[in-house]
Formats: sequence, C-alpha cells, structure tokens
Amino acid sequence: MNTKENRFENVSLLITHFNRSSSLERLLRTFKDQEIYFNQIIVSDDASSELHLNRLKELEEQFDFMLVTTPVNGGLGNNLNKGQMAVKTPYTLYVQEDFIPTSIFLPHFMDALQLMNEEPEIDIARFYAYFRHPYLQSYKKGFSKMLYKPWFMDKNKIYNYSDHPHLRRSTFFDRFGKYTEGIKSDKTEYEMCVSFIQNHGKALFYDDFNSLFIQENSAAEPSTVQRSNWKQSGNPLVAGVRAVYRFFKYNYDLHIDTKFKR
Repeated sequence: MNTKENRFENVSLLITHFNRSSSLERLLRTFKDQEIYFNQIIVSDDASSELHLNRLKELEEQFDFMLVTTPVNGGLGNNLNKGQMAVKTPYTLYVQEDFIPTSIFLPHFMDALQLMNEEPEIDIARFYAYFRHPYLQSYKKGFSKMLYKPWFMDKNKIYNYSDHPHLRRSTFFDRFGKYTEGIKSDKTEYEMCVSFIQNHGKALFYDDFNSLFIQENSAAEPSTVQRSNWKQSGNPLVAGVRAVYRFFKYNYDLHIDTKFKR
C-alpha cells in the first residue's frame, strides 16, 4: 500500500511500558517496517529501572515518540490514565509493549477506523483476545458486535472491554471514567469492564482474534502480571467455588453496585 494511505492523522498510538524496552523497540520497529504512521506515538512508562529508562530515551530519539514518565510506580491504572491524557487526536490505538502487529493488521485496522467513523455509537474495536467472546452478533468486514444482557450466564460476558490491543475514541474517559489507580492490573481491567457495561458501551470484536497481533514475552523480558493461585487452580472444588463466587460477584457489581455509572 502507498505509505500516504497509511498515515493516520486522526489516530494516536498509545503504548504502556514497564521494564521491557526491547519489547517496546520490537513493537515500534514493526509498525515502522509495515509503514504504518500515526499523528502521535505516546509511550507511558511506569517508573522503569534506570537501565530501561535510559534505553527509552535513546528510542525516543530514534522513533520520535512522546515519553510520559513518573518518578514512582503507580500501576497499570495510573500508566493508562497519564498516557491517555497526553493524546490529542480523536482516536487512540492502545497496545501494550509486548504485542506485535502481524502483516495483515493494517487493512483490518483501516476497516475498524472506517466503521467507527460511520457508526458514532461504537466506542471501541477489539483486535485481540485470549478467547472468543461468548455473545457476538455478526456485523461487517470480519467484525462482530459484542452483546450483553443481564441473564447471560457465561462468566466471560463482562469482557466487552479488554486491555488487549484495541482502537477507541479518545473521549473514552468522558463516557466511562478514568482507570482505577492503586490496585492490581487485573482488578483495574475488571473495574473498567464493569463501567463499560454499566454505561452502555458498544464494542466490536474481530472474529479471527489471534490473527492481527501476537503477544510475545521473551525469557529476558517476561510478563510482569501476577495473579493469585486460587484464580489459576485447576482443582475441581476450587474451580466450582470460583464459578459460584464469580456469578454472584459479577451480577452484584453490574446491576446493584452503581459506583461506576455515569
């Protein structure tokens, strides 16, 4: 494709980063090699070590991005908030530093942008997931609309929002509020999922959800996310207790507790 067609003046690329500067470089280089350009590139760093921060400053010169830093680690919520606040364009493409866009990403990204331009009620278009969302309605150009009803039984019904790569309107905070700070990253994501549903968010989901991005963590720069053992346990008794707990908690949070409702 002509590189002029691949310059998206109405989109900022927002990348959250913590102690994985080699992964960040790989992501930035891949976009450059694919000749995909944005109005802004913002790297929001969560108080990385001096080694990685020095490397970020070198990469800033090489890839011409805005580096947003903080003296103290504030967690994912703070990192997302300060990064998003630096965006000056109508749309934000959010990608964590350990993802890589594949060679077929560009045309589907352009489709998502077109659909969101045509349909102002769509808040985000999701490009990646660990699993297919359980409640989808076929839409256009390989995307489906994500559905939600109170009586849906699958526990994954809450993930109409996700921290995985997605395109969103930069007015996202006006609709759903800022991310909760000072808590673990999975809890931050969960609370935004609740806010998204309570405030009637509309999301698209790319059907071939493992084809547009690859998540890759090297041994040198492993994932920094840690989860409680009981959330990962395969013990049937623990799994049963977990399922019952989630069912009641999710429905309480979504339909009784209205603290995220705007």
